Order: sequence, then C-alpha cells, then structure tokens
Amino acid sequence: MSAIVQTASLAELSADRLRPVRIWLYVMAFLVLCMVVVGGATRLTESGLSITEWKPVAGVIPPLSEADWLKEFDAYKQIPQGQQNGWMQLSDFQYIFWWEWAHRFLGRVLGLAFAIPFVVFLVQRRFSWTLAAPLAGLFVLGAFQGFLGWWMVSSGLTKLTSVSQYRLAAHLFAASLLFLALVWVARRLTPLPSGAGNVTSPGWPVWLLLVLVELQIVAGAFVAGLDAGMGYNTWPLMDGALIPNGLDVIQPAWKNLFENAQTVQFNHRILAYVLVAYVAFLVWRQARSGGFGGVHGWMPRIGLLVVLQVVLGIGTLVMQVPISLALGHQALAFMLAGTIAAYLADATPRRV
Repeated sequence: MSAIVQTASLAELSADRLRPVRIWLYVMAFLVLCMVVVGGATRLTESGLSITEWKPVAGVIPPLSEADWLKEFDAYKQIPQGQQNGWMQLSDFQYIFWWEWAHRFLGRVLGLAFAIPFVVFLVQRRFSWTLAAPLAGLFVLGAFQGFLGWWMVSSGLTKLTSVSQYRLAAHLFAASLLFLALVWVARRLTPLPSGAGNVTSPGWPVWLLLVLVELQIVAGAFVAGLDAGMGYNTWPLMDGALIPNGLDVIQPAWKNLFENAQTVQFNHRILAYVLVAYVAFLVWRQARSGGFGGVHGWMPRIGLLVVLQVVLGIGTLVMQVPISLALGHQALAFMLAGTIAAYLADATPRRV
C-alpha cells in the first residue's frame, strides 16, 4: 500500500511540475491566435506592404520623428502599391503602418515569450531532454514563420500591388501547424481523468476531419489573397446560380483553383458544405456507437463550432466582408482546428 501511495505522490509531483509548462504552451497558442487575427486585420486594411524592409532588431523601434515618418512614407511610395495609392497623405500611411508594425512587433514578443520560459524551464528541469527536443522544434517552426512572413511581403514589393496569394496561403498554413502543435503538446502533457483512457479512439475519421479543416483554412487564405469575398455576396446562390458560369475561364484549367476569384470562392463554399455534412455524420456516428462520455465530449463542441463558423462565414460574405466578422471567421477556424487537435491528443493512447 505504501508503494502505491508513493507512486501516486510521484505522479502528482510530476504533473505539478509540468503545470507551468502547460500554461506556457496555452499562452503561446493564444499569442499565435492573436498573431493570426492581427495578420488578418493587416490584410483587410491592405497594410502588409507599408514597411518595405525587414529589420528583425532595429525594426522594433517605430518612426519617432516627422523625418523618420517621411522616410518610411517615401520608401512606400517607391513600390507598386504605393504608386497605386498616390492619393495617400501621411496620416493615411501612418494608419496602415501601425497595423503592420503591430503584426511584426507581436511576432517578436511571441519569440521572446517562447525562448525565455523555455530556457528557464530547462534549467529548472521541469521537462526532460526528450520533451525539450520537440519544444525546440516548435521554436524553429515559429522562427520559420518570420521568414515566411517576409517572403510573403517581398512578393508585393516589385511587380505586384499586393502579396502573392500563394505565399499568403503558405504563411497562414504554417501558422495553423504551429498553433496545432502547441495545442497538441499541451494536451499530451495534461493528466487525463480516471478512466478517460478506456474509450474507443476516434481514429482516422477525426484525423480526416482535421485535414479537411486545414484545407479549408488554406482555401480561405486564397479567398483573402484574391479579395474573392468582395464579390458574389449572395447565399446560397452565387451569381444567380448554384454552380455559376466562369469557373474555368483561365488556361491552363488548374490555375482557376488558385487564381480565379470566382472559382476560389466557389471552392471555399463547397468545402464548407462537405465539412458540415461530414461533421454531422461524425456526431451521429459517435452518438450511436457510445455517446459523448469522456474524451468524446469534444465531438458536440466541434459540431457547435462548425455551426457558428458557417453562420459567421455567411454573414461575412453577404455583408461584404466587414473586418469584425472576417476576423472572427478566421479566428474561429483556428479554434475549430485546435479543438479537433485537442480531441485527438486526448483520445490517442499514451505511453506509460
């Protein structure tokens, strides 16, 4: 009996030592979500090209004098978007500058918020080197996000008047992977309630759901990159039909999937219908096979989030993309993906 009590005490101690690590990972996931929301606002306000240089260290200091502001404004006027926006006054430029500066500043904060606690926890031996390696990998993935962000911005500095939709999609997809990885690791470090492991794993059908949601996030990035949500603002019909004309006007045909605004929006709609039907099937399947006890309590939450996401998506479309609804739509997509990741992390058997 004493041995059992001692083992339980050691387990509780281990869990207590990992609690700050879990909180830190959840905070990091929240910061990534904030980064995505600010990035979405940067895109919607067309602010992403307002800072034409990448200064990882010096860039943290914004313009402090009128001369500094005029220098930044003159640099903006040299790129195609700045030439297109010849109507801009300095005050207009300052508005878009602050959005992009905030986005980059938050990225720097995120890097420090990861690196400093990581070193502290490592010194405190709150986690082993076995856990330290994947956590370091998350830091590398976060740093790669910074590179992808500049790679995206650079696409709009020479020939285009906005960033490449391909690079925007890559940037958002990488952000979603980082967010999912943070949620996954945090959930895997969370002690499960007694008996929670004695349930049937959701298996590949829920993994497929996560893949579909990720595809939808990428599809949404192409919608944003082409401003495809600004047109065809009716639902359920699109340009007066369920299947509109003009979906294949670009040659070769595959380019319509990524460069035809009408096709991009249509694909986003169709994938949403597929997701709703598939989630309804999964909820029905789980209700019949064992109910929503234990970790399967995530399933009805996923269903609710999908319904809310559909309502937000339709509202964003028919109201012609108001910033508040569009940002809510984007944030909820990440929250939905994170909820699915938490479900899978809790339900996947753990090594003892």
